[in-house]
Amino acid sequence: MLSVKTVCPGGDVCVSGHDSGPVFEEQPNSLIYPEGLTEGKVTLNCQARASPAASYRWLLNGTEVQLGVDRYSLVAGTLVISSPEPTRDTGSYQCLAINRCGTIISRAANLKFGYLHDFSPDTRTPQTVYEGLGTFLTCQPPLHYPALSYRWLINEFPNFIRKDDGRWFVSQVTGNLHVAKVEPNDTGNYFCFTTIHMDISTKSTFSKANQLTVLPDANSRLSAPSIKVRFPAETYALAGHTATLECFAYGNPVPKLRWRKVDGLMPSKAGPSVDSPTLSLPELSFDDEGSYECEAYNSEGREKHQGRISVQAQPEWLQVMSDSEVEISSELHWNCLAAGKPRPSDRVEVNGPRLKISNLALEDSGMYQCVAENKHGTIYSSAELRVQVQAPDFRLNPVRRLIPAARGGQVMIECRPRAAPKPSLFWSRGTELLTNSSRVTVSPDGLLWIHNISRADEGKYTCFAENYLGKANSTGHLSVRDATKIMLAPSNADINRGENVTLQCHASHDPTMDLTFTWALNGVLLDLDRNTGPYQRVEENIGDLLIANAQLSQAGVYTCTAQTVVDSSSALAKLVVRGPPGPPGGLLVKNVAETSVQLRWSRGYDNHSPIGKYVIMGRSSLSKEWKSMRTDPLNIEGNAESARVTGLMPWMDYEFQVIASNILGSGEPSIPSHIIRTQQAAPTVAPSGLGGGGGDRHELIVTWTPMAREYQNGDSFGYVLAFRKTDTSAWTEVRVPHVDSSRYVYYNATLAPYSPFEVKIKAYNRRGEGPFSQIAVVHSAEEGDINTTALSAFEVQVSWDPVQQLSTNGILRGYEIRYWRQHEREAAADRVRTAGLEPTARVSGLRPSTRYHVAVAAYNSAGTGPPSPRTTVTTRKPRETTNTGFDTIFGALTFDLQTTLNTINISYGELL
Repeated sequence: MLSVKTVCPGGDVCVSGHDSGPVFEEQPNSLIYPEGLTEGKVTLNCQARASPAASYRWLLNGTEVQLGVDRYSLVAGTLVISSPEPTRDTGSYQCLAINRCGTIISRAANLKFGYLHDFSPDTRTPQTVYEGLGTFLTCQPPLHYPALSYRWLINEFPNFIRKDDGRWFVSQVTGNLHVAKVEPNDTGNYFCFTTIHMDISTKSTFSKANQLTVLPDANSRLSAPSIKVRFPAETYALAGHTATLECFAYGNPVPKLRWRKVDGLMPSKAGPSVDSPTLSLPELSFDDEGSYECEAYNSEGREKHQGRISVQAQPEWLQVMSDSEVEISSELHWNCLAAGKPRPSDRVEVNGPRLKISNLALEDSGMYQCVAENKHGTIYSSAELRVQVQAPDFRLNPVRRLIPAARGGQVMIECRPRAAPKPSLFWSRGTELLTNSSRVTVSPDGLLWIHNISRADEGKYTCFAENYLGKANSTGHLSVRDATKIMLAPSNADINRGENVTLQCHASHDPTMDLTFTWALNGVLLDLDRNTGPYQRVEENIGDLLIANAQLSQAGVYTCTAQTVVDSSSALAKLVVRGPPGPPGGLLVKNVAETSVQLRWSRGYDNHSPIGKYVIMGRSSLSKEWKSMRTDPLNIEGNAESARVTGLMPWMDYEFQVIASNILGSGEPSIPSHIIRTQQAAPTVAPSGLGGGGGDRHELIVTWTPMAREYQNGDSFGYVLAFRKTDTSAWTEVRVPHVDSSRYVYYNATLAPYSPFEVKIKAYNRRGEGPFSQIAVVHSAEEGDINTTALSAFEVQVSWDPVQQLSTNGILRGYEIRYWRQHEREAAADRVRTAGLEPTARVSGLRPSTRYHVAVAAYNSAGTGPPSPRTTVTTRKPRETTNTGFDTIFGALTFDLQTTLNTINISYGELL
């Protein structure tokens, strides 16, 4: 803390009651100005309220700025810097506002210059990686200030990498581009695109090409997650700002991510970012401080990484100084307290955060400032001190002229003249000087108390004040009235929730005065002036209170107060409202098993009606809806405080609530328990949808429906597929270690076309294997032959064995070529029809470096026949020339032309 006193300049006098010291209305803000914008201007605002008006000075790094010289000018209190230069103008600026009552200094505003240089012109080293692996491309950003934001382009502008593609991640810390698992069509040229945001402008630039080539790998292996982008072990963030943590993993299949708070519940403000590579916590509070964990997982395993967010704060005032007028020769006490993290430091000690000045003199008048600072900022508090000297004066605060008081009660009469130094005070009744007695008390600060008042106490009372500068007095008249008494007090009441009740309250009072009634519940005054709400006055001239549709929150002690200007009288009544029980507390989950858990809780308020039973509600991670759970015992009695929940799914996340009820209804549910996961168990059901068929020559293709999450029962999940020829007895078993797998291809060069196989399937996880499904019969691929050759990056040649006769339904008209990318479904295949019987064709308009599946079917006027076994082909890489964009456009035009011709051929065929 720092206390600074600033005095009046040049002997000019600050006039009490007329002048006032400066108070800031606008202070300068920090600014980042673009480097190289030499013809512009920087404006730092400063405006203060003062009487007489303030004059202004400016400091740069503590040294006064020479206004009107060189490039600095002053407009009112605002500093204008023309043609700003980084070497001369960078620094910390403060404004001083001055008048004859004192000087105050503003907060510091930092002027910095922002810049973004160009990327290095050097060619970047090409990178090659095999399909299925993870990799990253470095951005290597140029010199810059302040921080950059990063995006990546692929091949040409504005083809940016999509943020919603889970395979890709752009780090906003390093700028590097990460891919969890590369695919053949990822081959291309990548450019790091950087943007800098300043207060008055934005600038962007992009790097040289990062060439990435993906080599096909038919034996691409599955791999567990490996976290490559890790957040620090400790991250410091400011309260009120946003904290961001980054986490990204490589793996095959592409890992999924989830975040959790290790030492508490994840803040709801995190929103959908809990499942993305970037965890974002806006509007940070100290409750958000703690350890956070990122978990990457796929069917092959999981990996975790932890770090801590420490929330810090700029200084903020807990207690500030206020303007004070203090009499001469007295003592001043000012407190100035600030909070922050780290704790604000005391740069100059004046008894810590307290300022004390004894035996005040006129020259102590002036402006004072208190300063609190930590590494995150500095704050200022200002106040004006005026030391007063004057003779006693009652003109602004005389003794009350008429002082009513109730018989039998007490009264206080104030005597508070303006005077400095503090005057001596005396009281008289008529000509009698009053002193302390059994019924009269005269305090040193001028208060006169009269107790147990009677009619004889009526009369004139005068206060006399005196100091060394003079004397003064003031007189008031005491009038004694009849006392106020409660005549009909409210009675205690006992009702059920939703019922109405009237509490009566009548009183007698002095007829010369108005009587008002007020009501309070548990000491809190009720608002009876609104027309809506549960509380209503019955009549204006009596105090009866109607409580309509009473709720549990309306139970308690009601106080009726009858009041006049001189006294009051009160009476109490207790209202009991019976209703459904309150929520149980302290819900804990114990003894977590595969399909059951034990719950314990503590009884809530019964609200004056015994608890009859409890119901346990629960929900899993698969649904947001709360459902009634099966329990042991089936019916939970009202005196129970534990029960077992049964019928749960293994390896599933659950949370629970407990609801109590009595004869008046069900209460509010308890606070939900912590989320728990049941123990793992072997699968109990078999996969469904078993079938298959088709494929390439010598292949047996088996398909099934992947198991839903609720049937997996554990991690390390996969499938055991068993198959055998129908004329053999030995089963062949294979493991498919991927939860999302739905297809298995068995290849055998000796396999005859359309051979029948018996197949069955079961699931397995870490805890064991489940039952086999029913046996299904699947045939191997039919006979057929198809060849494909890549001619360029955009075109392939397809040839096949001709079909002699499609069917008896018509003459063969041609062939239909179906092609689709490796990771697409066959149902989404593009189709090209030939108009003749030539067993060869070209397919154009394809993507470069992309693997395609191709199948051929014959057609006639009756429709299309069965497709051939499919084959695969990978288009070539694009030529590495400056004409890449032209090739892409030419390929697209070729594809459009081919599509048009195909449409014509189909129309022609239909005409035949």
